[in-house]
Amino acid sequence: MGRIERAFAALDGRTALIPFVVAGDPNYEDSLSLVQEVLAAGADMIELGLPYSDPLADGPVIQAAALRSLQSGFQLPQSMRMIQTIRQRTEKPIIAFTYVNPVIQFGIEAFMRELAGAGGDGVIIPDVPLEEAPEIADVARRYDIAFIPLVAPTSGEARVRAICEAASGFVYCVSSLGVTGERSAVSNNVRSLVETVKAHTDLPACVGFGVSQPLHAKEISEYADGVIVGSAYVRRIEEFQAQGLDAMVTELNGFTTALKAACK
Repeated sequence: MGRIERAFAALDGRTALIPFVVAGDPNYEDSLSLVQEVLAAGADMIELGLPYSDPLADGPVIQAAALRSLQSGFQLPQSMRMIQTIRQRTEKPIIAFTYVNPVIQFGIEAFMRELAGAGGDGVIIPDVPLEEAPEIADVARRYDIAFIPLVAPTSGEARVRAICEAASGFVYCVSSLGVTGERSAVSNNVRSLVETVKAHTDLPACVGFGVSQPLHAKEISEYADGVIVGSAYVRRIEEFQAQGLDAMVTELNGFTTALKAACK
């Protein structure tokens, strides 16, 4: 049983809180500290965005964070070093969120080997279509890296079934169309999307894209196994970074505690 599976089993039916932050934002040391603080504050696993110059699935908040990270000199090898350091301090799952071009440029085999060697547990690559995913998924599987696919509100049932068959770790249910970013409300369609996923797999179904406040987490906890919160975390890092690390830690710890309390 891998760390992701163990983490969901340990929740005993409660909903997982999965924050997303961009590795290296605003710099290596602060980013490392923030990830560890968020995990200590109650997050059940972490989704670590690997900074990329053309993050097609991400909205302006995460795009800006990726740019800050890249401008500080952060690159893929530093991401692996950060994952390795986090792993030395926690057994909670670490999931890499990246894009297909960096993986191919690094080498699919080398990427999965490095990620596994650093202590990573899963990978999300939102711009890999199902038809082109098997090669990457197969390599990930050889290194015990969960290949976590996305399903969208526009995915028909046949496609959801095929995506579920290729999934491991959990299935990422996109709550709304478009790029990542905070939304004022959770789409009414996401509950039926989660129900369709659950009809085709025993893997946990987690909801992300647009989830930004404890009220959303509480609502999603009624029917999903995990809540993924990205832009709301990244925005707080941006807003408080000028005040220093302590201010960012205080803000993120309070936000994590509130989200976790809302997860049933």
